[in-house]
Amino acid sequence: MLPEQIKVAIADDHQIFRKGVILSMRPYTNIKFVMEADNGEDLVQKIPESQPDVILCDLKMPIKDGIDATKIISKNYPHIRVIILTMYEDERFVGHLMDCGAAGYLLKSTEPSEIRKAITDVVRTGFYLNPFVNKVLIKKNYSKQKFNPSLTSEVVLSEREKEVLTLVCMEFTASEIASKMSISARTVEAIKDRLMERFGVKNSVGLVFYAMKNQLID
Repeated sequence: MLPEQIKVAIADDHQIFRKGVILSMRPYTNIKFVMEADNGEDLVQKIPESQPDVILCDLKMPIKDGIDATKIISKNYPHIRVIILTMYEDERFVGHLMDCGAAGYLLKSTEPSEIRKAITDVVRTGFYLNPFVNKVLIKKNYSKQKFNPSLTSEVVLSEREKEVLTLVCMEFTASEIASKMSISARTVEAIKDRLMERFGVKNSVGLVFYAMKNQLID
């Protein structure tokens, strides 16, 4: 369930861009900007006071860049969702940022309506996958250079684990999955935690990446 207002922070070293994003989100009354930062270090320092639910974070910033900031936030504030909002349309960044704990990756040319959807989706499901990220996933999935299958490391899932993983990839929340499977939300979270530990990933988007890369769902 989404909160009545989603608290959002934005980190970018260009004030005009920050103000433009904030202005473009004004029509969406369920989104409230609670903090601005002009570099990654400033962002991390302001988190305890502002307590955002979601952070829109640029990559290239002075003092501490978006990659380092994302790593710190993912480690120290795992409940906060980081959406990368950048001009870098470089596919190499996508997988790396997701591995660092980012919940989504958007280009600065993105329409406000999609930014709003990304914000609400990462709060609701823990991640947001747009066509650009999906394209990268598909290329990684089928690239022999990126993925070398090994029979000795085959992943075997129970039927319940596979069902939970499939529904996570379909962007259902833990409570929605619990309802569909007639189990408790706590059980769903426990299964997700167990899968994340087994796969060596940090969040729901990591589960999606891993499942697609290793063809674990139908």
